[in-house]
Amino acid sequence: MFHKVLVANRGEIAVRAFRAAVELGAKTVAVFAYEDRNADHRIKADESYLIGEEGHPVRAYLDVDEIIRAAKLSGADAVYPGYGFLSENPDLAQACADNGLTFIGPEAGVLEMAGNKIRALESARSAGVPVLDSSDPSTDVEYLVAEAERIGYPVFIKAVAGGGGRGMRRVDDPEKFRESVDAAMREAEGAFGDPTVFIEQAVRRPRHIEVQILADTQGNTMHLFERDCSIQRRHQKVIELAPAPNISEELRERLCADAVKFAESINYSCAGTVEFLLETEGERAGEHVFIEMNPRIQVEHTVTEEITDVDLVSSQMRVAAGESLEDLGLRQDELRIRGAALQCRITTEDPQNGFRPDTGLITGYRSANGAGIRLDGGTVATGTEISPHFDSLLVKLTARGRNFEIAAARARRAIMEFRVRGVATNEPFLLAVLNDPAFLAGDVSTGFIDERPHLLSAKPPSDRGTRILRYLADVTVNKPNGDAPTWLDPSVKLPELGEAVMAQDPPEGSRHRLQRLGAEGFAAELRAATHTEITDTTFRDAHQSLLATRVRTRDLAAVGPTIARTVPGLFSVECWGGATYDVALRFLSEDPWERLATLREAMPGQCLQMLLRGRNTVGYTPYPEAVTRGFVAEASEVGVDIFRIFDALNDVEQMRPAIEAVRETPSVAEVALCYTADLTDPNEKLYTLDYYLRLAEQIVEAGAHIIAVKDMAGLLRAPAARTLVTALRERFDLPVHLHTHDTTGGQLATLLAAIDAGVDAVDVASSSMGGMTSQVPASALVAALEHTERATRLTTDGTDLRAVMQLEPYWEAVRAIYKPFESGIPSPTGRVYDHEIPGGQLSNLRQQAIALGLGERFEQVEEMYAAASRILGRPTKVTPSSKVVGDLALHLVGTDADPAEFEADPASFDIPDSVIGFLSGELGTPAAGWPEPFRTKALAQRTVPVREESISAEDEAALAVSGRERQATLNRLLFPKPTAEFDAMREEHSDISVLPTADFLYGLKQGQERSYSLGKGVTVLVELQSISDPDAKGMRTVMASMNGQLRPVRVRDRSIESDVPAAERADRTNPGHVAAPFAGTVQVQVAEGDEVAEGDTVATIEAMKMEASITATRSGTVQRVVSTQALSVEGGDLVLVIG
Repeated sequence: MFHKVLVANRGEIAVRAFRAAVELGAKTVAVFAYEDRNADHRIKADESYLIGEEGHPVRAYLDVDEIIRAAKLSGADAVYPGYGFLSENPDLAQACADNGLTFIGPEAGVLEMAGNKIRALESARSAGVPVLDSSDPSTDVEYLVAEAERIGYPVFIKAVAGGGGRGMRRVDDPEKFRESVDAAMREAEGAFGDPTVFIEQAVRRPRHIEVQILADTQGNTMHLFERDCSIQRRHQKVIELAPAPNISEELRERLCADAVKFAESINYSCAGTVEFLLETEGERAGEHVFIEMNPRIQVEHTVTEEITDVDLVSSQMRVAAGESLEDLGLRQDELRIRGAALQCRITTEDPQNGFRPDTGLITGYRSANGAGIRLDGGTVATGTEISPHFDSLLVKLTARGRNFEIAAARARRAIMEFRVRGVATNEPFLLAVLNDPAFLAGDVSTGFIDERPHLLSAKPPSDRGTRILRYLADVTVNKPNGDAPTWLDPSVKLPELGEAVMAQDPPEGSRHRLQRLGAEGFAAELRAATHTEITDTTFRDAHQSLLATRVRTRDLAAVGPTIARTVPGLFSVECWGGATYDVALRFLSEDPWERLATLREAMPGQCLQMLLRGRNTVGYTPYPEAVTRGFVAEASEVGVDIFRIFDALNDVEQMRPAIEAVRETPSVAEVALCYTADLTDPNEKLYTLDYYLRLAEQIVEAGAHIIAVKDMAGLLRAPAARTLVTALRERFDLPVHLHTHDTTGGQLATLLAAIDAGVDAVDVASSSMGGMTSQVPASALVAALEHTERATRLTTDGTDLRAVMQLEPYWEAVRAIYKPFESGIPSPTGRVYDHEIPGGQLSNLRQQAIALGLGERFEQVEEMYAAASRILGRPTKVTPSSKVVGDLALHLVGTDADPAEFEADPASFDIPDSVIGFLSGELGTPAAGWPEPFRTKALAQRTVPVREESISAEDEAALAVSGRERQATLNRLLFPKPTAEFDAMREEHSDISVLPTADFLYGLKQGQERSYSLGKGVTVLVELQSISDPDAKGMRTVMASMNGQLRPVRVRDRSIESDVPAAERADRTNPGHVAAPFAGTVQVQVAEGDEVAEGDTVATIEAMKMEASITATRSGTVQRVVSTQALSVEGGDLVLVIG
């Protein structure tokens, strides 16, 4: 036996050879390229030597002189080539012989003949082995074209010097032959250094059967039965089976006999594979033809080892050392098939991206194990960087069983055990194949995958843990919201009710009454009640006014069950609609429909209330009535019981479609009149009591169940409240519900005056989230009414005040987490009576002013808001009309414009788009009519059409059917960009709503283990370990443990300028941008100014020993080429632009 064996290969096969050599008592030597210096095979060998030049990693393993140099330097006496690289190159075998080294394989002459497919075919014919018609080898394209015509299509183009699918193409269409032969020749030259190819007849529906040969140097040859390698993609084997299913013993004997006959005819020695095509259709079904011999070990040799108990690599070494088959204890008549085995390879090829190899950092790796499972791996572990230079193989999986069914079941189980994170893999595709009924029945052919395109779209693992960890790592590094003000979990502040209470169904609430009485009966009961009904706005308007609408579903749902049990007498919980809808999508990465369903489940007894912008629903522009009807129907079905409907300009006709839609559901239509000015002011000529009564009359006529008074700015003073409520109750039989903001600090008086006048329900917020631009604190109102005829009835035992107070610590803790979003005013302000800015807008307008550098001039902004309102005709100011006034105010302050000059000559000024839209009638007509002549002057040469969205027939059909599709359609129609951002976030990071709010906003805290529930019985434990310094690209490595295993996550620190120029990225939305499909080396084949047609090849990309075409995404002219030289790229980098 040899003293020391050098393996002229890398990765998995090198490790496999080392193991065999060690078992035989030999020392081992590895060679490695500079880019492979961290590879497992270098570390596992007794000695290792650097070969080649940095920057040319593949070339290093193809350099015969370097291999021989390393062998001499190490003192090796044998060289094992493995498969791929130089394994079939006779020059290496000859060089070994010339330098006194044993080449573990056939001699150079046999290698040259067997590896040369044309000569191999000639030898097969001479030996009486059936073959296909073929051409002579050539690099002459014209000759090859003629030969293809003579043989007849379909044909194969095959590289003379190699295998493994490289340099091979099947061509069915003569029109595509020239392009295919050019690509095959380039690929052959790159992989084997020889572009010579030949043409071969293709079989109609072939199975690919190969027979394993083992021969010694004394002239003895035997077979180790056959393998079925029919499951292929682009002529590269994907799954191999041994023995081949569904073949007769007679056919098996013929195949094996022809394989031995061929090997003996060429005096073959060592291990090799004789390959056949077996026809399965037509008159030649059951006949086989020789296609080639691979004079080396094959990647799939493990399945043969598993069914014969013969170590093929060890046998190669012993034969090369001079031992005979008899010495190895191998006799053909004693060899038997034992069970069945199959091999599949876990690779970084992405089936959903054309099997393009993925690159990147493996952030998590867990392998399979157990009965009947064998793994042969190379360099694969957590932290391994997958480069574009080499084969995409991670690990070979061989499954063995008593029969094929057991082997397949074990393979499926093992693949499901694997966890590879950080790079895409082919695991979903492999599982899809292993589950295919035809595969399990053994009905396979080389067209198996092509005939089943659905296999390529098998759903990849959700990998929720890794995706969430990437989000957490990014937030931890970049701190978009600064440092956490607190890590306290607010739920610890919830009142202790005991497990027994929480396990019981909550008491009956307002929703039960609504279900029992119906909408009209429910409203009539409200009108007849003596006590004051309470709506809790903490779940929506309070945090919209104070915290920029940022409170997440998680924090709302956590308190929901407690509210359901402690204050079951709430009239409603206002928790949905308005700005919460788009903010959930845009900033919180939450689906608003999921929020509604969650809150419905948390508070089954309370009526849930939403804010509906008339026919606009929750959007900002008018939509067809189909959208309004679909939205209202879906909201009612998911959980909305009371719809508070309003229009920014008090236009009942804009509200009518929504009112009618609500009346088609079991829900309540609460229709609002938006209040502004002061109806008790004798100088007020527009917004008078008569105005509001006429409006209320229209509201009642339109079908409202409840009249709401929506005082957005807190302008409704106590005397005005008494006057308005008294008049509404005298004139109409409907109940009245009052909403106001406590901006001045005096709205408790307003509520009490309204209650004295008979108002039926009022809005308040928990004291921790009340006051200022929010609503009146709940505890203040409850206490003020306690022990009076109009006292609230929030509890069953009369402890209303205690019940609302005990919820305050929770909301206080919640508010503390959202400190960066605090946008409320620091104290009450009476200036609201001048500027009339709505409560929610007053908070947000201050933040806008700060962002524009106008924070120190906010009093001027307030004054300009009042001026802008007057200029625009004093419209009622509520979203979206309030935004129009706010935009104009900020614009005038920012440009230091004089409002009088602007009003007199608006044509001389730039005007915000929202103002132009308003003046064009986009929101309707203001109550006072249009401000003339200002409007005419402002719109001169600026008129824009009134926007009204339209929808397709497909969308209209989707809106007619309840469920997830309708919800997704509504999201997309109402807020296309936020919905796209939400979908992208879900795709990238999974459902991050499962994260506690502190983690969501601020990331991870070192040394603190966090637990995240991803589903029923599925929990991940995450702990931050360290954050590295940034590298030249500004990347930091975040080391975290997930379920006890270290996970490295690379994060771009956006606060640091990268020292490395960023590659230009293609715009996926621009059809003219041609992008690199994956990481590799690109060579552009067109020049600027060339005309190309869609689908033309414009560049080629090479990676992992594979070449692929990059095609034109559209027809046109090449406007720009990023680089005319070979360029190293990442997937998504811009290659060229077509105009």
